[in-house]
Order: sequence, then C-alpha cells, then structure tokens
Amino acid sequence: MRRLASCILLFALVAGTGCASPRSNFYTLNSAAKPVTTGADYSVSVGPVSVPAAVDRPQIVVRLAPNQVAIDEFNRWASPLPDAIARVVAENLAAMLGTPHVSVFSRPTAAGARYRALVDVLRFESAPGEAATLDAVWTVRSTKDGTTRSGRTTVSEPVPDREYATLAAAHSRALGRLSADLAGAIRGLAPAGG
Repeated sequence: MRRLASCILLFALVAGTGCASPRSNFYTLNSAAKPVTTGADYSVSVGPVSVPAAVDRPQIVVRLAPNQVAIDEFNRWASPLPDAIARVVAENLAAMLGTPHVSVFSRPTAAGARYRALVDVLRFESAPGEAATLDAVWTVRSTKDGTTRSGRTTVSEPVPDREYATLAAAHSRALGRLSADLAGAIRGLAPAGG
C-alpha cells in the first residue's frame, strides 16, 4: 500500500510539472539618443500617442505573412505600448534637444510645455529575423502661437535574428529616428534661443 501511495505521489509530481505554464518574458523599449548640449531651453510635452488596435495589447504581435499575425502569449511588452512609445520619445527628445524639460502628456509636469508632440502610429510591425517597422504621422504644435509642423516617419530597422530582445532594440532604433524628426520640427518652430 505504501509503495502504491509513493507511485501515485511521484506520478502526480511528474504530471504537475509537465503541465506548468512556460515562463513569460517581458521586453521594454529604450532611448538610444546621445545627449547634446545646446543653449536653447525647450519645454516639450509628448503625447498622446496612439497605436493600431491590433498591437495595443501586452503580448507582442508578430507578422507571419502579409495577411497573418500571431499573438505571442509568452513574450510581452513590460508596459502598454502607447505609454512606452511616449516615454522613449520623451527621453530621446530630452537628449537630442539638450533639455530636461520634456515630459509625457497628462503628467502634471506637461502643463506648461511650450511645444506639444502628438504621434499617431499607423504601423508597428514586428517580424523576428526580418525587420521592425514603424510608420507614424505626427504633429508638433507651439502652445504659444499655435503654429504647427507635421510629418510622417516611416522606418524599417533590420532584425538579424529571431530573438525578441533584438526585435525590441530594433523598435527602439526606429523610435530614435521618429524622435529625430520631431526634434527637427521643434527646432524649426522655435524662435532663436528656444
């Protein structure tokens, strides 16, 4: 009887470990901009940022074919994608413009910003082993006089392997290119001295 109980317990332990869910991996987007020093004192609010509904989820959505995607349950973004994009763009702009006065829209520090950068992401495509693609339309508006500059940034960054960390790094580089376009628009709107 004791041997039967031991066998049942051993079977339950083996079966239980076989049914355990795989561990989820979490990824972030990061700023890659190098800080510059300028004499200008820009103040910028980034956002809101919108993303397509198909990718506005915790799971990383990967492209399998032109009309097919997969939602990866075990590889996820560490924070909501619109928030992560706004944060990275804000960090990039702070470095590129050489100012600490860049914040994400809806935070109290954004209230007095001289410029507002709105971003509408049309495509945020992930293809491990191929490319990370970003297509975004954006507007930078002066809160002082209402003048605007608008544009579109389309970037495809290579992803040389199928690792999700490499994919996240490629998306971060693409956001760096978007941030550079926004920084150029802000400089174009700014009077001499920021």
